[in-house]
Amino acid sequence: MPTIETDKRELRQLVEDWALWRDAGDWERFATLWHPDDGWMTATWFQGPARDFIAISREGFDNGVSILHFLGGHTADVVGDRAIAQTKMSINQRAEVDGVEVDIVCTGRFYDFCARHEGAWKIVRRQPIYEKDRLDVVDPSATLSLDPQLLGRFPVGYRHLGYLQTKAGFTVKTGLPGLTGEVLQRLCEEGAKWLAGSRTPGDPH
Repeated sequence: MPTIETDKRELRQLVEDWALWRDAGDWERFATLWHPDDGWMTATWFQGPARDFIAISREGFDNGVSILHFLGGHTADVVGDRAIAQTKMSINQRAEVDGVEVDIVCTGRFYDFCARHEGAWKIVRRQPIYEKDRLDVVDPSATLSLDPQLLGRFPVGYRHLGYLQTKAGFTVKTGLPGLTGEVLQRLCEEGAKWLAGSRTPGDPH
């Protein structure tokens, strides 16, 4: 019979594997982390089933898209065969904006709706929380002027990340949860309902 301590260790390992296998392009093992029936991923640039996220991520990886993830503190609430895992993280993306190479660092949390499937924890829904970000020019001698109108389209938590990804041709979703606010509150309410036995992990759409 698994204990809460064992479950929490396995949930932490699940999140660690996600970051390592995704960033290393280990797509076969990466696919095993998602719930086979309901896996759903939300990001600034993608919202949809895990299988589609894997395919698009793999295509980008093969084409040189540089997005890396780094993890920090972690906690998990476990009720039976369900859990909510939260993990401090940063998203690092390198790309060109108007011909100038830049690094974006976005800091926040992974908020994961998890379920036990055939004895192993799987991610049912991942919703990042975007707390703050910044843009750094890679070459200190280069100069870059940002379009304030485009920059202002995105919440402060992922303003520069959204700017870069829009310039790169992605359609970036607005209104994603940040450090505070109604969207974050609604996500936490969905998490509480998930632990209480709700039929679905909130409304990721």
